[in-house]
Amino acid sequence: MTERVQKLKDFILDRSYRATRLNEGVTVTVSGNDTYEDTLAVTRAIMAKEVPVFYDNDIFGFYTRLPTFATTVSANGERHGYRANNVTPAYDLLIDRGLTAVLEELNARKTTAVGEAHTFYNAAIETLSVMLTYCETYRAAARERGLDCLANALERVPYNTPTSFYEACLFHKILLFFLRQTNDHVTLGRFDQYMYPYYKTDVARGVSREELLETLELYFLSLNVDADTYMGVQQGDNGSSMVLGGFDTDGNYQFNELSALCMDASLELGVIDPKINLRVGKKTPDWLYEYGTKMTKKGLGFPQYCNDDVIVPALNKLGYRTEDAQNYTVAACWEPIIPGQAYDVPNITTTDLAHITADAVNGHLAECDTFEQLLTFVKEGIDRRAEELKDIRAVRFMYAPLLSLMTYGCLESGRDISRGGARYNNYGTHGAGISTAVDSLAAIKTLVFDENAVTRQELLAALDTDFEGYTALRNRLMDCPKMGNDDDVADAIAGWLLKTYADAVNGKPNAAGGVWRAGTGSAQMYIRYAKECPATADGRKAGEPYACSFSPAIAARINGPLSVIRSFTKHDLSDTINGGPLTVELHDNVFRNAEGESKVATLVKLFVLSGGHQLQLNAINRDRLIEAQQHPERHPNLVVRVWGWSGYFCELDLPFQNHIISRTEFMV
Repeated sequence: MTERVQKLKDFILDRSYRATRLNEGVTVTVSGNDTYEDTLAVTRAIMAKEVPVFYDNDIFGFYTRLPTFATTVSANGERHGYRANNVTPAYDLLIDRGLTAVLEELNARKTTAVGEAHTFYNAAIETLSVMLTYCETYRAAARERGLDCLANALERVPYNTPTSFYEACLFHKILLFFLRQTNDHVTLGRFDQYMYPYYKTDVARGVSREELLETLELYFLSLNVDADTYMGVQQGDNGSSMVLGGFDTDGNYQFNELSALCMDASLELGVIDPKINLRVGKKTPDWLYEYGTKMTKKGLGFPQYCNDDVIVPALNKLGYRTEDAQNYTVAACWEPIIPGQAYDVPNITTTDLAHITADAVNGHLAECDTFEQLLTFVKEGIDRRAEELKDIRAVRFMYAPLLSLMTYGCLESGRDISRGGARYNNYGTHGAGISTAVDSLAAIKTLVFDENAVTRQELLAALDTDFEGYTALRNRLMDCPKMGNDDDVADAIAGWLLKTYADAVNGKPNAAGGVWRAGTGSAQMYIRYAKECPATADGRKAGEPYACSFSPAIAARINGPLSVIRSFTKHDLSDTINGGPLTVELHDNVFRNAEGESKVATLVKLFVLSGGHQLQLNAINRDRLIEAQQHPERHPNLVVRVWGWSGYFCELDLPFQNHIISRTEFMV
């Protein structure tokens, strides 16, 4: 790490940059009629508040001063308009051309366009004009401050195609600055692929790897400046997610020199952004698993692993073209999305499988003569939930002219991405509480139906009283088969539950003209939904949290990480491809020597070869987490994996801190 990089890192980790934030956000009154003018009004209001901000040792700039996204309200005071979220633009559509050439094409198309297309071109032209005006303001301010490197680059980009890797990164940063004004969770996508030509250009003209690494590290650090602007409990969940590697249609692995440089930069910096995701498969070399393990050892909570052998065919089954599926990236957390082709909303809702199961048990167990009868009531609950999905109306997003220019076909058609300009408009539902549902059914099968050791009435009474006075029974329930212990009873039920859920959801038409996708994620619903769920037959008390996404239940007594991997890869996970990784916490002592690191890398490879779809590992130390909770001033930069993103532990809300502390720490 160069001295320049170290100084900027220290400045960012000190949080000193937050002093530039304004004390209040921006509220914009819009028409309420869903017009381009509404979006432009938001952009104008934001730009009225923004001024160039520079930090020492920084060569990028383009930071927002606003503490939160702009709030849009209609004349009657009602909130209006929704920002696109979890989208990955095709950055190369603008970076590879430059905005001057794009403006020329827009003006040419405008002369013959009519109706909606003419309005789109006007809005896109104004949007780019606002961008270029602000870039000129930034350039002049940088020159005045003596920041000649930045000022010189701004004379070329974003007007023209970049001539260097640095200019390409600056162009990228400018696009992010403006995209995030009206769009949430704009991800970085396959950065190592679309930025690779600019990397190679620099290498060809003699730029050293050390210089390129410094540029990349300075860029990565600049992304961390805006990590605190996201709302609520999700500080750090700002969409700065990057996907590396993957396979092309011929099966060739696409991990390149820039991919490796990104991993080197992330490993050396040890900050939360960008979150690294690795696309892997059966042909992934062992050394990459070993290198990914070094990042896990660092305590970053990433890389997250995505298995191409499962995900690509699964996307094909849902109607994605092979060339698009092969080019998938992931959303801010884990949901597969197609860069520049999709306006999918992969997290529009959640299916609470634990609560559905609890309702079936509480409402119908007394009348069930067989376990199979109980399963029919669970299935009916899942089917009802799938029917409810049809009632979810199409989300009426705000017009997004800039995002549209980074979506294939929108410029040519004059159609905004939010109004049918994208090829894919699919919706996804997460599946919260999967292991709680499975463990509950496994306990009922074992104690009520197989062993006749507990009556239906006794179990229902225990659930109704939240196990008050039923401690012995609760302990017996907690000793029953559990998902995560490589137990055939529990895992067979898990397979049935996942298939029933996927069959009810996948491919069903949504209100946006696309289809529904089922997933194993939960986002923050493992806390929020669990609060409303009554006691469950696995021994969980009312309101206690579920596991995070696709993981063993919090209170389950699990044998070890190997049994977890075996248990969670027995099923056809291609049917629940809306995302949701198996999350495994490892005690940081596991990484104390090379042997431990090698074992972890082997576990990851086993997961992939066994057919797992996504995996994320957290290297944690419970004692350190508890100390950080008690003395946050001592651990301001302690990083943890939360659900599908990494953040600073001490900046999380207390329920999420406690959840991470309560997760099982495994030794390998």
